[in-house]
Amino acid sequence: MHNPEHWYEYGLLQAPGLLRLALEWRAGWEYGATLAARPLLRLAPKGDGHPVLVFPGLIAGDITTAPLRSFLRDRGYVAYPWEQGTNLGPRDGVMQRCRERLTKLRRKHGRKVSLIGWSLGGVYARELAKLADRDVRLVITLGTPFTGHPKATNAWRLYEWVTGHKIGAPELHGPLRAPPPLPTTSIFSRSDGVVAWPCSVEKEGPQAENIEIESSHAGMGLNALALYAIADRLAQPEGAWRPFDRSAGWRSLLYRDPRRKHWL
Repeated sequence: MHNPEHWYEYGLLQAPGLLRLALEWRAGWEYGATLAARPLLRLAPKGDGHPVLVFPGLIAGDITTAPLRSFLRDRGYVAYPWEQGTNLGPRDGVMQRCRERLTKLRRKHGRKVSLIGWSLGGVYARELAKLADRDVRLVITLGTPFTGHPKATNAWRLYEWVTGHKIGAPELHGPLRAPPPLPTTSIFSRSDGVVAWPCSVEKEGPQAENIEIESSHAGMGLNALALYAIADRLAQPEGAWRPFDRSAGWRSLLYRDPRRKHWL
């Protein structure tokens, strides 16, 4: 029997079922709800103006992260797109260009850069932070599959077709499990219809945490709860990172305990 303390390492061995996949239509509704909640989102913590680089998901581009970047600018950050067109996976030169962009932003602002990645974009954010940890302030991922079974996603066939990489190669997926050596937050949803949620659950540590929200995969970067959590994480003083506090007031109602073993 597996040690219950390590439940995050095993999780579901199958992709989300058809019901959860069908519920991905919620994304449009989630965005509408976020627009309606803009007055409340203005109460989210303001930032200190440091730069934030945002990475889109598989077969997505910067237009999909535009609402998130607009929110970040409203909170006082300098938000940047990744500017590499459609994310077609780890092609030759992609990570090198990401690193060059990170270095350029660090020099331009004279400050460390926070990285946010949606789905596959979160893999870029995590790996870039490992390569250039001195230039990165913190990492936030949204529905990113970095652990668990590599085929526990409804997008693995699309991934293989787009990238030409076979899913399941240990040398490719094994290193992704290790978190960056700096503050890292994984935001996930148990009703994610694309990625099996245990694949987005980080092994918690002094600088690693999980935040659970109710969201579709396609709508996670547009979800009001995700946006508030992102603002809360980014607003922390550099060098004084603490885990997200969901115990007080309304947070305890809207942000579920990500450690619970049962669904509800």
